[in-house]
Amino acid sequence: MTTKPSPIVARLTAVSKRYGAVQALDGLDLEVRRGEVLALLGPNGAGKTTSVALLLGLLRPDTGEASLFGMDPVSRAPRERSGVMLQVSRLPEVISVREHVELFASYYPNPLPVEETLAIAGLDGLADRHYGKLSGGQQQRLKFALALAGDPEILFLDEPTVGLDVEARRDFWNAIRARVARGTTVLLTTHYLEEADALADRIVVIDRGTVIAAGSPAEIKARTAGRRIRCVTALTPERIAQLPGVTSVTRHGAALEILTSRAEAVVFELLKQDPALTDLEVGGVGLEQAFLNLTRETQKEAA
Repeated sequence: MTTKPSPIVARLTAVSKRYGAVQALDGLDLEVRRGEVLALLGPNGAGKTTSVALLLGLLRPDTGEASLFGMDPVSRAPRERSGVMLQVSRLPEVISVREHVELFASYYPNPLPVEETLAIAGLDGLADRHYGKLSGGQQQRLKFALALAGDPEILFLDEPTVGLDVEARRDFWNAIRARVARGTTVLLTTHYLEEADALADRIVVIDRGTVIAAGSPAEIKARTAGRRIRCVTALTPERIAQLPGVTSVTRHGAALEILTSRAEAVVFELLKQDPALTDLEVGGVGLEQAFLNLTRETQKEAA
């Protein structure tokens, strides 16, 4: 009888971790499901890096349990099935791109062919260049290649597109989508919320070491229960801010952007008070605003 693989690839169960007086994680539960892209979001100091380090076996929890493929992350077997791209890492500058990839591939039992790895990471034509001669964006692509070298079942990507221009970032997104289409699981941490919105099947937002929201990008955005109104009006931001349901008013050039939980009532009042109002747009709240609203709520509760 064949045993089906577990749908959970990586898991933190009731994990707490403290650094001196700082509580980095406080009873955190986190599951990474097979074949998904999970974006782990949170403000600086929320516990994202600690969570990833625990799943990689680089740290041990004070309480609770971390597992990778149902095993202790410190053991060799789960590590041979994982690829890692950390935000802070250093590589020897006098070794060529190809030599770096060949070296990392040698650590794994069933690595990708070196030429395929270089192609996926967009390093064609740079194979013989020394690491120290690469641009910042090219160095990021090499680190991605090293994460791919072992043909991993799960990729841990910590701020992977820092230093990449817009075109290179889009190419990177396409490379991730191609890996996911082949069944690779991805745990992504990023400060680019557009990136999380574009790539993630599921988002987990953590703050102060606990999960404050989890769901698809659409579900996270819906949790703010708000709408965005954009218009050009003679009304002042101060006057609009006094309307019932308005949570913020921001000027963008000649236009005002209004966030509100009562869009229809606010639009009615805007048109009533300023019949000359133009360029009216009403839309949903983006992931960035949803993220800010969620973390602000946590900060208010903590205060």
